[in-house]
Amino acid sequence: MVMAVAFTRYGKLYYLDPGEASPRVGDKVLVPTDDGPEVAECVWAPQWVSEDVDGLPVCAGLATDEHLERDERNRRRRAEARVVARRLIRDHGLPMKVVGVDFVDTRQDVDQLITIYFSAPQRVDFRELVRDLARTLRARIDLRQLGPRDEARVQGGVGPCGRETCCSTFLKDFEPVSIRMAKEQDLPLNPLKISGACGRLMCCLKYEHPLYQDFKRSVPTVGCGVETDTGVTGTVTGYNVPSETVYVRDRETGRKVACPKASVCGSRQEYESAVRSGMRPTSDEALDEGDHNAHRGDQEH
Repeated sequence: MVMAVAFTRYGKLYYLDPGEASPRVGDKVLVPTDDGPEVAECVWAPQWVSEDVDGLPVCAGLATDEHLERDERNRRRRAEARVVARRLIRDHGLPMKVVGVDFVDTRQDVDQLITIYFSAPQRVDFRELVRDLARTLRARIDLRQLGPRDEARVQGGVGPCGRETCCSTFLKDFEPVSIRMAKEQDLPLNPLKISGACGRLMCCLKYEHPLYQDFKRSVPTVGCGVETDTGVTGTVTGYNVPSETVYVRDRETGRKVACPKASVCGSRQEYESAVRSGMRPTSDEALDEGDHNAHRGDQEH
C-alpha cells in the first residue's frame, strides 16, 4: 500500500508506506526524517497499487498534540528567521534574496541550527551577516546559495501549461536542456515561450524530446511525397506530434490536409521502393531542402 503526504498546503507530495497506520485525508501524520519524525498532512489515503513499490519510508503513525505543538513552534521559528534575515540583508546592503528557511527543533543540541537558502546574481561575502544572524537568532546559521532552477523548485509556481512546475512536484534531478531540443520539437525560439519560471529552458523539453525523435523516425520526412488511405496524394509539410498527425499538401487542390500517422506510413518496403523511383527524396535530401528553404526565408526577411 502507498500513501502521499505534504509538509505544506499544495506542496510537493512525498510517498510513504502506511505501515500499521490508517490515516484519512487531512489527518496529520509523522514522517521519518534525518532530524526525527516530522508532521505532514495526508493528502492521499493508503491505497493498494498494482505495482510493487519497495524502499518507501514507513509512516511513524498519527501525530499527537505534542507533535503538533512542536511543529507549530518550528513554523514560528522559521517565520522569525525569515523576517530577521531579510532585515539584516537590507541593513548590510547585500544583493541577496531569501528563498527559504529550514529549522527543526531536535532538542538534542544547545545550539540549534537554522538553514537559510538565498539567491544572488553572484558570489556574496556574507561573513558579517552570519555573525549578526547568529547573535540575533541565538542559533547556528548555515547560509546556502541556490541557482535559478533550485530557487524555482523551493518557491514553487505554475508553468505555462497551467499546472504546477515539474521541479516542485515530481522532478528530482535537473538534466541539461539544449536549444536544439526546442528546434526538433518545432517550437518558436522565443525565450519568453520556451523558458520556465526560473528563466532557463523548460525541463519538459528534455523528457518530451524522445517522443518527438521516435515519431519523426517512423514518419516520412518533410518534403516526401505520400499517398494516404483516403486517396490524398501530396507532399509532407509538417507534423503535430502530440496528436500523431502528419500535414500533407494536396497536389491537386493545394490545400494542407491533416492526416493520421497510420494513414500516411506504409511498410518499409514501399517506402524504399518510392525512394528508388524518385517519388520521395532521401532523408539527407529532405534535410538539405529544408535547410535551403530556411536559409532562403532568412534572406527574404
